[in-house]
Amino acid sequence: MTDFPGLEKRETRGTRRIRPTLVMSNQPLIDSLVSASIAANRRQPAQDRSLRTVARILDAASSLLTQMPLEEVTTRRIASEPGVSVGAVYRFFPDMQSIIDAIAARHVLLFRGLVDKEVMRPLLQQLQNLENFDPTVVLDRMIDAYVLYLDAHPDFRTISFGRHISTTITAGEAARTGLPAMLTTFMVERLRFRFTPELQLTLNVASEGGERLVAYAYEQPTREERDLIIAETKKMLAGYLFSGK
Repeated sequence: MTDFPGLEKRETRGTRRIRPTLVMSNQPLIDSLVSASIAANRRQPAQDRSLRTVARILDAASSLLTQMPLEEVTTRRIASEPGVSVGAVYRFFPDMQSIIDAIAARHVLLFRGLVDKEVMRPLLQQLQNLENFDPTVVLDRMIDAYVLYLDAHPDFRTISFGRHISTTITAGEAARTGLPAMLTTFMVERLRFRFTPELQLTLNVASEGGERLVAYAYEQPTREERDLIIAETKKMLAGYLFSGK
C-alpha cells in the first residue's frame, strides 16, 4: 500500500467518512496561472511583455471559440485578432493544440481559485466539525460552481466536452479539466484520506462517468432538462464516492 503524506481515512458505520483539513496554497494564483498557461509552449516567456503577449493570444483564441466552431479557429485566424501577430503566436505556440491546452490549463487554475473562494472558505467551519461533516455537501457545491463556470465560459465547454485537450495535459496535476477531477484533487490534497489502489480506481471511474454526464447534461434542449441530469449526476457520484460498501 502506498500512502500520500498526511492522508488518512477514518471509517464510521454505514458511511465512508473523511477527516478533513483545509489547506490553502501559498503560491500566488497568478504565478501558477502563467506557468500552466505556457507549459505547452515552444518558448518560455521571460519578461512581463512576453507574459502579456501570451495572455492576449489566449484571450483572442478564447473569444473566437465563443463565436465559431473549434475547427474554424486556426492559428492564422487568432493572429488576425487585434493586438496579436503571426510572429507572436508562433513564438510561443507551435500549433493550435498547444493553444487549446494552455487555455484549458488557465481555466482549471481559475476554477480552482473560485472553488477555494466560493466553496471551501465558506465551508471552513463545517470542515472543523469532524463528527458531522458530510463530504456530499462539498460535492454538491462544487458541481454547482462548475456548472456556473461552464455557463460563463463557453470556450472551456467547447474544448472540454469535445475531448480536444491533449491526454498528456489532462493527465497532469495542473490541468485536470473537469469537476470530478477537481473533486479528486480536493480529496487527496485537502482531506486526510488514505490513498489506496481501490480508491484510485473509484476516483478514475467517478471522473470519467461524471465528465460524460455533465457533457450529456449540456446536450439537453432545455435548461430544465439539463438541471435534471445534473441533479441525478450529483446523487450518483455522492452514492458512489461516499456511501459505505
